[in-house]
Amino acid sequence: MSNNSLAAPVPMSDSGRRRRTAQPKHFWNLAFTELWERFSYYGLQAVLTYYLIYTVTEGGLGLSETVAVSVVGAYGGTLYLSQLLGAWLADRLISARRLVFSGAVVITAGHLSLALLPGVPGLALGLVLIALGTGLLKTNITSIVGMLFSGWSRTARDAGFSYFYLSINLGAIFGPLSTGWLQSNVGFHWAFGLAALGMTAALIQYSVRMRALPSESDFVPNPVSRPGLVKAGLGALVFAIVVAALVAAGIITAANLNYAVGILIGAAALIYFTTILRSKHIDESARTRVAGYVPMWLGEALYYGFYLQLFTTVPLIITDRVDLSIGGWSIPEAWFSVVGTIALVLIIPVLATRWKQRGIGRLRPSAKFPLGFWTIGVAYLLMLLTTLSTGKDISPFFIAVCLIIAGISEVFVGPIGFSVVTRIAPERFKTQLVALKILTLGAGSTISGLLATMYTVVPAVAFFLVVGGTAVVAGLLLWWGSARIEAALDTGLAEPRQS
Repeated sequence: MSNNSLAAPVPMSDSGRRRRTAQPKHFWNLAFTELWERFSYYGLQAVLTYYLIYTVTEGGLGLSETVAVSVVGAYGGTLYLSQLLGAWLADRLISARRLVFSGAVVITAGHLSLALLPGVPGLALGLVLIALGTGLLKTNITSIVGMLFSGWSRTARDAGFSYFYLSINLGAIFGPLSTGWLQSNVGFHWAFGLAALGMTAALIQYSVRMRALPSESDFVPNPVSRPGLVKAGLGALVFAIVVAALVAAGIITAANLNYAVGILIGAAALIYFTTILRSKHIDESARTRVAGYVPMWLGEALYYGFYLQLFTTVPLIITDRVDLSIGGWSIPEAWFSVVGTIALVLIIPVLATRWKQRGIGRLRPSAKFPLGFWTIGVAYLLMLLTTLSTGKDISPFFIAVCLIIAGISEVFVGPIGFSVVTRIAPERFKTQLVALKILTLGAGSTISGLLATMYTVVPAVAFFLVVGGTAVVAGLLLWWGSARIEAALDTGLAEPRQS
């Protein structure tokens, strides 16, 4: 099947009927590459907080809880902030196809650094390399998937990106299960080594079929001039010098690193949206669509602030409050990070096949977001029940129920956001708008770090009421504005026939 055949409706032949359920050519190559990359990423993320707070005799670094959650939040924020660099490079200098390959190589080197180098030096080098490499890879592989769905209908795109999300979350399940078992039974550095093997598998998976991807993925849409490249390089150098000076002066420390990254993410998002909205290279319809996406971006950033506490607040709750013993066997702490993801993986195929049917599947994207907020709000309000007990005696099964509810909520937010942004993005800023979408995870990571810090200093009752209540209210606000948001997103776009 040619790429052109994907871009236009075809008569209802046998191949046309298959396209109602099949995915575009090359889709599964990219999906399985993303699966292995997420295996390595979430395999590391599941044990990272424990590595930071465990004592040196337990194999960790012995940091305080406040510093640990700040580092984890800042790491996640920096990792997703680097998506903007990857997007700029793809639009101006190096093709998306080649950046995905380069990113896989850099991420692999980062995981090897964590596995082989002890202490803070190995941690710092490893996290920096992983953050940089993920910036090169993740935005661009998502952008290539969006290219495959060119000309497909909105509901078919929603379903396709739900399957792409399925591959992401399969990696997010098997990674923590594997590294969590290794960390509990052998040690942290063995777990980091397994994450490196997962990333190597992603690199091999992608490189085998890399040259068969659509020619559009090997095209730089807006090449930068030599003076522009020099200007960008000088800007990056100045930025690096300023950050180094702030660190050397003690203004930026491990304890407040999360705040610094959060401010940087907010500034970057503001600059990018302003640049796109004021660009003379897009028409008024495209400008209206991007403006309509802004409240969805803010909503998704807040949502991930709640969701990504899975890697900040939840480990603190498990370490301090949950009884991990079942019949003499101790549950690996990192396994709790996959409970919600397993629930999400089970529900995605069910919902993906029903997006095209009446009812919930026919809801506009901006009306699906509130369902995610209300679901995760219920999960945190349920956690209020944990405040009725004292000591380390909370049932792991109760925590698992809360995490299942929170995990299911993501199906109404993550894949829908990808579907929206790849549909409404102006051609000149397509990859960069995808990067802004992925940056919601970075903003959410920093928010989750801030919330985890709040958890350490306020009563648990107040914490769960604030987080759960805010999620419910945010869902109500998005529902109230969904009609106007959707009208803006649809400006100037004709709905393709069903693919």
